[in-house]
Amino acid sequence: PRIPLTSNSQDGAAYPLQGEGSTLYAQVLSLESDVLPEYKLQVPETTWWILLHYSPFKASWDWIILLLVLYTAVFTPYSAAFLLDEHRDLHQRSCGYTCNPLNVVDLMVDVLFIVDIVINLRTTYVDQNDEVVTQPSRIAKHYIKGWFPIDLFAAIPFDLLIFRSGSDEMATLTSLLKTARLLRLVRVARKLDRYSEYGAAVLFLLMCTFVLIAHWLACIWYAIGFVERPYTETGWLDNLAEQLGKAYNDSDSTSGPSVKDKYVTALYFTLSSLTSVGFGNVSPNTNSEKIFSICVMVIGSLMYASIFGNVSAIIQRLYSGTTRYHTQMLRVKEFIRFHQIPYSNLQLSGWKTTALPTTPLSPPHHHHHHH
Repeated sequence: PRIPLTSNSQDGAAYPLQGEGSTLYAQVLSLESDVLPEYKLQVPETTWWILLHYSPFKASWDWIILLLVLYTAVFTPYSAAFLLDEHRDLHQRSCGYTCNPLNVVDLMVDVLFIVDIVINLRTTYVDQNDEVVTQPSRIAKHYIKGWFPIDLFAAIPFDLLIFRSGSDEMATLTSLLKTARLLRLVRVARKLDRYSEYGAAVLFLLMCTFVLIAHWLACIWYAIGFVERPYTETGWLDNLAEQLGKAYNDSDSTSGPSVKDKYVTALYFTLSSLTSVGFGNVSPNTNSEKIFSICVMVIGSLMYASIFGNVSAIIQRLYSGTTRYHTQMLRVKEFIRFHQIPYSNLQLSGWKTTALPTTPLSPPHHHHHHH
Protein backbone atom coordinates (compact mmCIF):
# COMPACT_ATOMS: atom_id res chain seq x y z
CA PRO A 1 0.00 0.00 0.00
CA ARG A 2 2.98 2.36 0.06
CA ILE A 3 2.86 4.56 -2.97
CA PRO A 4 6.09 5.44 -4.72
CA LEU A 5 6.28 9.07 -5.64
CA THR A 6 7.78 10.74 -8.64
CA SER A 7 8.45 14.42 -8.94
CA ASN A 8 7.30 14.87 -12.52
CA SER A 9 3.80 16.25 -12.30
CA GLN A 10 3.51 18.12 -15.57
CA ASP A 11 0.32 16.48 -16.79
CA GLY A 12 -2.88 17.76 -15.26
CA ALA A 13 -4.07 14.24 -14.57
CA ALA A 14 -1.91 14.12 -11.48
CA TYR A 15 -4.14 16.54 -9.65
CA PRO A 16 -7.60 15.80 -8.32
CA LEU A 17 -8.50 19.39 -9.23
CA GLN A 18 -8.26 20.46 -12.84
CA GLY A 19 -7.76 23.95 -14.10
CA GLU A 20 -5.77 26.96 -13.04
CA GLY A 21 -8.54 28.56 -11.01
CA SER A 22 -9.33 25.56 -8.90
CA THR A 23 -5.70 24.88 -8.00
CA LEU A 24 -5.33 28.47 -6.84
CA TYR A 25 -8.55 28.13 -4.88
CA ALA A 26 -7.27 24.98 -3.26
CA GLN A 27 -3.99 26.63 -2.36
CA VAL A 28 -5.65 29.54 -0.61
CA LEU A 29 -8.40 27.57 1.07
CA SER A 30 -6.65 24.39 2.11
CA LEU A 31 -5.28 24.53 5.63
CA GLU A 32 -2.79 21.74 5.03
CA SER A 33 0.82 22.75 4.61
CA ASP A 34 1.36 21.35 1.12
CA VAL A 35 -1.83 21.71 -0.86
CA LEU A 36 -1.18 20.20 -4.23
CA PRO A 37 1.91 18.24 -3.43
CA GLU A 38 4.70 18.08 -5.94
CA TYR A 39 4.27 14.36 -6.23
CA LYS A 40 2.04 12.27 -8.36
CA LEU A 41 0.17 9.30 -7.05
CA GLN A 42 0.93 6.65 -9.62
CA VAL A 43 -1.53 4.22 -8.05
CA PRO A 44 -4.02 5.89 -5.77
CA GLU A 45 -5.03 2.50 -4.39
CA THR A 46 -6.82 3.73 -1.32
CA THR A 47 -8.81 1.19 0.65
CA TRP A 48 -12.42 2.00 1.50
CA TRP A 49 -13.11 5.35 3.16
CA ILE A 50 -9.60 6.72 3.21
CA LEU A 51 -9.41 10.46 2.54
CA LEU A 52 -6.54 12.01 0.65
CA HIS A 53 -5.18 14.85 2.78
CA TYR A 54 -5.33 17.35 -0.10
CA SER A 55 -8.85 16.55 -1.28
CA PRO A 56 -11.31 19.46 -1.53
CA PHE A 57 -13.60 17.81 1.02
CA LYS A 58 -10.80 17.74 3.60
CA ALA A 59 -10.06 21.42 2.92
CA SER A 60 -13.67 22.50 3.50
CA TRP A 61 -13.95 20.22 6.55
CA ASP A 62 -10.85 21.89 8.03
CA TRP A 63 -12.50 25.29 7.59
CA ILE A 64 -15.70 24.08 9.31
CA ILE A 65 -13.67 22.78 12.25
CA LEU A 66 -11.68 26.02 12.35
CA LEU A 67 -14.88 28.08 12.61
CA LEU A 68 -16.22 25.77 15.33
CA VAL A 69 -12.99 26.10 17.28
CA LEU A 70 -13.23 29.88 17.07
CA TYR A 71 -16.85 29.66 18.23
CA THR A 72 -15.84 27.59 21.26
CA ALA A 73 -12.87 29.87 21.95
CA VAL A 74 -15.24 32.82 22.21
CA PHE A 75 -18.29 31.28 23.86
CA THR A 76 -16.86 28.68 26.25
CA PRO A 77 -15.18 31.19 28.61
CA TYR A 78 -18.12 33.57 28.23
CA SER A 79 -20.72 31.02 29.26
CA ALA A 80 -18.39 29.73 31.99
CA ALA A 81 -18.14 33.17 33.59
CA PHE A 82 -21.25 35.16 32.73
CA LEU A 83 -23.92 32.49 32.62
CA LEU A 84 -22.94 31.01 35.99
CA ASP A 85 -25.61 32.95 37.85
CA GLU A 86 -28.28 31.42 35.62
CA HIS A 87 -27.46 27.97 37.00
CA ARG A 88 -28.77 29.24 40.34
CA ASP A 89 -32.28 29.68 39.00
CA LEU A 90 -34.56 26.75 39.68
CA HIS A 91 -36.82 27.31 36.67
CA GLN A 92 -33.80 26.53 34.51
CA ARG A 93 -33.68 23.09 36.12
CA SER A 94 -37.31 22.24 35.58
CA CYS A 95 -37.02 23.32 31.94
CA GLY A 96 -34.15 20.88 31.52
CA TYR A 97 -30.99 20.77 29.49
CA THR A 98 -32.22 21.56 25.99
CA CYS A 99 -34.05 24.83 26.65
CA ASN A 100 -30.83 26.84 26.58
CA PRO A 101 -29.93 27.30 22.90
CA LEU A 102 -26.23 27.58 23.74
CA ASN A 103 -26.36 24.09 25.23
CA VAL A 104 -27.79 22.65 22.01
CA VAL A 105 -25.09 24.33 19.93
CA ASP A 106 -22.42 23.06 22.34
CA LEU A 107 -23.76 19.55 21.92
CA MET A 108 -23.56 19.82 18.11
CA VAL A 109 -20.01 21.13 18.38
CA ASP A 110 -19.04 18.19 20.57
CA VAL A 111 -20.51 15.74 18.07
CA LEU A 112 -18.65 17.38 15.18
CA PHE A 113 -15.37 17.29 17.12
CA ILE A 114 -15.81 13.56 17.66
CA VAL A 115 -16.53 13.15 13.92
CA ASP A 116 -13.34 15.12 13.29
CA ILE A 117 -11.34 12.59 15.32
CA VAL A 118 -12.78 9.78 13.17
CA ILE A 119 -11.95 11.68 9.97
CA ASN A 120 -8.40 12.30 11.15
CA LEU A 121 -7.99 8.58 11.76
CA ARG A 122 -8.90 8.10 8.10
CA THR A 123 -6.82 10.83 6.42
CA THR A 124 -3.59 10.06 4.62
CA TYR A 125 -0.44 11.83 5.69
CA VAL A 126 3.07 12.28 4.29
CA ASP A 127 5.84 10.57 6.22
CA GLN A 128 9.51 11.55 6.45
CA ASN A 129 10.42 9.87 3.15
CA ASP A 130 7.84 11.98 1.29
CA GLU A 131 5.55 9.03 0.79
CA VAL A 132 1.79 9.15 1.14
CA VAL A 133 0.75 6.66 3.79
CA THR A 134 -2.62 5.06 3.09
CA GLN A 135 -2.54 2.13 5.54
CA PRO A 136 -5.23 2.68 8.19
CA SER A 137 -3.06 1.07 10.87
CA ARG A 138 -0.09 3.37 10.22
CA ILE A 139 -2.37 6.43 9.98
CA ALA A 140 -3.91 5.55 13.35
CA LYS A 141 -0.49 5.00 14.94
CA HIS A 142 0.76 8.34 13.59
CA TYR A 143 -2.34 10.19 14.82
CA ILE A 144 -2.43 8.59 18.28
CA LYS A 145 1.24 9.48 18.80
CA GLY A 146 0.51 13.06 17.69
CA TRP A 147 -2.62 15.13 18.26
CA PHE A 148 -5.02 12.42 19.41
CA PRO A 149 -4.83 12.98 23.22
CA ILE A 150 -5.44 16.73 22.90
CA ASP A 151 -8.32 16.18 20.46
CA LEU A 152 -9.89 13.53 22.65
CA PHE A 153 -9.68 15.62 25.80
CA ALA A 154 -11.15 18.59 23.96
CA ALA A 155 -14.03 16.53 22.55
CA ILE A 156 -15.31 14.99 25.80
CA PRO A 157 -18.79 16.41 26.49
CA PHE A 158 -18.17 17.13 30.18
CA ASP A 159 -21.46 18.95 30.69
CA LEU A 160 -23.45 15.85 29.71
CA LEU A 161 -21.47 13.67 32.11
CA ILE A 162 -21.90 16.02 35.07
CA PHE A 163 -25.23 17.69 34.27
CA ARG A 164 -27.25 14.99 36.03
CA SER A 165 -25.98 16.07 39.45
CA GLY A 166 -27.38 19.51 40.00
CA SER A 167 -25.21 21.26 42.57
CA ASP A 168 -23.67 24.70 42.06
CA GLU A 169 -20.13 23.48 42.62
CA MET A 170 -20.68 20.96 39.86
CA ALA A 171 -21.89 23.68 37.51
CA THR A 172 -18.72 25.66 38.18
CA LEU A 173 -16.55 22.58 37.70
CA THR A 174 -18.27 21.76 34.42
CA SER A 175 -17.70 25.18 32.98
CA LEU A 176 -14.04 25.03 34.04
CA LEU A 177 -13.61 21.60 32.45
CA LYS A 178 -15.22 22.79 29.24
CA THR A 179 -12.41 25.28 28.84
CA ALA A 180 -10.31 22.24 27.89
CA ARG A 181 -11.74 22.81 24.43
CA LEU A 182 -9.45 25.80 24.07
CA LEU A 183 -6.67 23.23 23.56
CA ARG A 184 -7.95 22.86 20.03
CA LEU A 185 -6.64 26.34 19.29
CA VAL A 186 -3.14 24.82 19.35
CA ARG A 187 -3.99 22.82 16.24
CA VAL A 188 -5.53 25.82 14.53
CA ALA A 189 -2.42 27.88 15.18
CA ARG A 190 -0.35 25.11 13.61
CA LYS A 191 -2.60 24.99 10.56
CA LEU A 192 -2.66 28.75 10.04
CA ASP A 193 1.13 28.77 9.93
CA ARG A 194 1.10 28.68 6.16
CA TYR A 195 -0.55 32.10 5.94
CA SER A 196 2.53 33.71 7.49
CA GLU A 197 3.75 34.70 4.02
CA TYR A 198 0.89 37.17 3.53
CA GLY A 199 1.53 40.36 5.50
CA ALA A 200 -2.11 41.44 5.73
CA ALA A 201 -3.24 38.00 6.93
CA VAL A 202 -0.63 38.01 9.68
CA LEU A 203 -1.72 41.48 10.83
CA PHE A 204 -5.34 40.36 10.92
CA LEU A 205 -4.49 37.18 12.85
CA LEU A 206 -2.39 39.10 15.37
CA MET A 207 -5.19 41.58 16.03
CA CYS A 208 -7.68 38.71 16.41
CA THR A 209 -5.35 37.02 18.91
CA PHE A 210 -5.08 40.27 20.86
CA VAL A 211 -8.85 40.70 21.08
CA LEU A 212 -9.42 37.01 21.90
CA ILE A 213 -6.97 37.10 24.81
CA ALA A 214 -8.59 40.32 26.03
CA HIS A 215 -11.96 38.53 25.87
CA TRP A 216 -10.69 35.59 27.97
CA LEU A 217 -9.14 37.91 30.53
CA ALA A 218 -12.41 39.88 30.68
CA CYS A 219 -14.24 36.66 31.56
CA ILE A 220 -11.72 35.92 34.34
CA TRP A 221 -11.99 39.51 35.60
CA TYR A 222 -15.75 39.16 35.85
CA ALA A 223 -15.44 35.78 37.56
CA ILE A 224 -13.13 37.29 40.20
CA GLY A 225 -15.62 40.09 40.90
CA PHE A 226 -18.53 37.65 40.98
CA VAL A 227 -16.86 35.27 43.45
CA GLU A 228 -15.65 38.04 45.75
CA ARG A 229 -18.78 40.19 45.81
CA PRO A 230 -20.46 38.49 48.81
CA TYR A 231 -17.37 39.03 51.01
CA THR A 232 -16.39 42.60 50.19
CA GLU A 233 -18.00 45.98 49.64
CA THR A 234 -15.22 47.49 47.52
CA GLY A 235 -15.06 45.14 44.53
CA TRP A 236 -15.25 46.48 40.98
CA LEU A 237 -18.81 45.16 40.52
CA ASP A 238 -20.05 47.23 43.47
CA ASN A 239 -18.28 50.31 42.14
CA LEU A 240 -19.84 49.74 38.73
CA ALA A 241 -23.29 49.34 40.26
CA GLU A 242 -22.76 52.64 42.10
CA GLN A 243 -21.63 54.47 38.95
CA LEU A 244 -24.56 53.17 36.91
CA GLY A 245 -27.07 53.67 39.70
CA LYS A 246 -28.13 50.00 39.52
CA ALA A 247 -27.44 48.94 43.10
CA TYR A 248 -27.32 45.28 44.11
CA ASN A 249 -30.21 43.94 46.16
CA ASP A 250 -29.43 40.56 47.68
CA SER A 251 -33.03 39.40 47.84
CA ASP A 252 -33.46 39.96 44.08
CA SER A 253 -31.06 37.96 41.90
CA THR A 254 -31.72 40.11 38.82
CA SER A 255 -30.69 43.36 40.54
CA GLY A 256 -27.40 45.08 39.76
CA PRO A 257 -25.85 45.87 36.38
CA SER A 258 -27.04 43.86 33.39
CA VAL A 259 -24.88 41.17 31.79
CA LYS A 260 -24.20 43.56 28.90
CA ASP A 261 -22.98 46.28 31.27
CA LYS A 262 -20.73 43.83 33.08
CA TYR A 263 -19.22 42.29 29.95
CA VAL A 264 -18.57 45.59 28.18
CA THR A 265 -16.97 47.03 31.32
CA ALA A 266 -14.78 43.96 31.84
CA LEU A 267 -13.62 43.97 28.21
CA TYR A 268 -12.98 47.69 28.41
CA PHE A 269 -10.87 47.21 31.51
CA THR A 270 -8.77 44.34 30.15
CA LEU A 271 -8.15 46.02 26.81
CA SER A 272 -7.12 49.28 28.45
CA SER A 273 -4.79 47.34 30.76
CA LEU A 274 -3.33 45.23 27.95
CA THR A 275 -2.60 48.27 25.84
CA SER A 276 -1.22 50.01 28.97
CA VAL A 277 -3.66 52.91 28.61
CA GLY A 278 -5.62 52.53 31.85
CA PHE A 279 -8.13 55.33 32.40
CA GLY A 280 -8.80 54.27 35.95
CA ASN A 281 -12.58 54.57 35.90
CA VAL A 282 -12.70 50.78 36.36
CA SER A 283 -10.09 50.15 39.01
CA PRO A 284 -8.96 47.06 40.92
CA ASN A 285 -9.46 47.55 44.67
CA THR A 286 -9.25 44.20 46.45
CA ASN A 287 -5.99 42.26 46.63
CA SER A 288 -7.00 39.52 44.21
CA GLU A 289 -8.15 42.10 41.68
CA LYS A 290 -4.82 43.89 42.00
CA ILE A 291 -2.87 40.66 41.55
CA PHE A 292 -4.91 39.84 38.46
CA SER A 293 -4.27 43.33 37.10
CA ILE A 294 -0.54 42.85 37.61
CA CYS A 295 -0.73 39.63 35.58
CA VAL A 296 -2.72 41.38 32.85
CA MET A 297 -0.14 44.14 32.62
CA VAL A 298 2.74 41.65 32.36
CA ILE A 299 0.92 39.68 29.65
CA GLY A 300 0.00 42.94 27.95
CA SER A 301 3.55 44.22 27.78
CA LEU A 302 4.73 40.93 26.23
CA MET A 303 1.87 40.83 23.72
CA TYR A 304 2.20 44.47 22.84
CA ALA A 305 5.90 44.06 22.14
CA SER A 306 5.47 40.93 20.03
CA ILE A 307 2.44 42.10 18.04
CA PHE A 308 3.59 45.60 17.26
CA GLY A 309 7.16 44.48 16.66
CA ASN A 310 5.72 42.12 14.07
CA VAL A 311 3.66 44.90 12.53
CA SER A 312 6.68 47.09 11.86
CA ALA A 313 8.58 44.15 10.36
CA ILE A 314 5.63 43.33 8.08
CA ILE A 315 5.28 46.91 6.87
CA GLN A 316 9.01 47.05 6.15
CA ARG A 317 8.70 43.84 4.14
CA LEU A 318 5.79 45.29 2.17
CA TYR A 319 7.81 48.34 1.15
CA SER A 320 11.18 46.66 0.57
CA GLY A 321 9.94 45.06 -2.67
CA THR A 322 8.82 48.33 -4.22
CA THR A 323 12.01 50.17 -3.24
CA ARG A 324 14.11 47.41 -4.81
CA TYR A 325 12.03 47.65 -7.99
CA HIS A 326 12.45 51.43 -8.17
CA THR A 327 16.22 51.33 -7.70
CA GLN A 328 16.53 48.73 -10.44
CA MET A 329 14.34 50.77 -12.79
CA LEU A 330 16.51 53.82 -12.09
CA ARG A 331 19.59 51.84 -13.02
CA VAL A 332 18.01 50.65 -16.26
CA LYS A 333 16.97 54.18 -17.19
CA GLU A 334 20.46 55.47 -16.43
CA PHE A 335 21.86 52.74 -18.66
CA ILE A 336 19.51 53.69 -21.49
CA ARG A 337 20.29 57.37 -21.14
CA PHE A 338 24.03 56.74 -20.97
CA HIS A 339 24.14 54.52 -24.04
CA GLN A 340 21.56 56.68 -25.83
CA ILE A 341 19.47 53.74 -26.93
CA PRO A 342 16.48 54.97 -28.96
CA TYR A 343 13.17 54.09 -27.34
CA SER A 344 11.87 52.46 -30.51
CA ASN A 345 14.27 49.60 -29.91
CA LEU A 346 13.00 48.87 -26.41
CA GLN A 347 10.25 46.49 -25.55
CA LEU A 348 9.07 47.77 -22.21
CA SER A 349 6.72 45.28 -20.64
CA GLY A 350 5.88 45.76 -17.01
CA TRP A 351 8.74 44.36 -14.97
CA LYS A 352 10.82 42.75 -17.69
CA THR A 353 12.67 45.66 -19.26
CA THR A 354 14.62 44.08 -22.11
CA ALA A 355 17.08 46.79 -22.95
CA LEU A 356 18.60 44.60 -25.61
CA PRO A 357 16.92 45.24 -28.96
CA THR A 358 16.69 42.52 -31.56
CA THR A 359 19.01 44.21 -34.09
CA PRO A 360 22.58 44.61 -32.86
CA LEU A 361 23.29 48.27 -32.18
CA SER A 362 26.07 49.94 -34.05
CA PRO A 363 27.82 52.65 -32.05
CA PRO A 364 25.46 55.62 -31.74
CA HIS A 365 25.84 57.34 -35.13
CA HIS A 366 22.44 58.99 -35.25
CA HIS A 367 24.03 62.21 -34.00
CA HIS A 368 25.72 62.73 -37.36
CA HIS A 369 22.42 63.88 -38.84
CA HIS A 370 22.73 67.22 -40.56
CA HIS A 371 20.96 69.93 -38.69
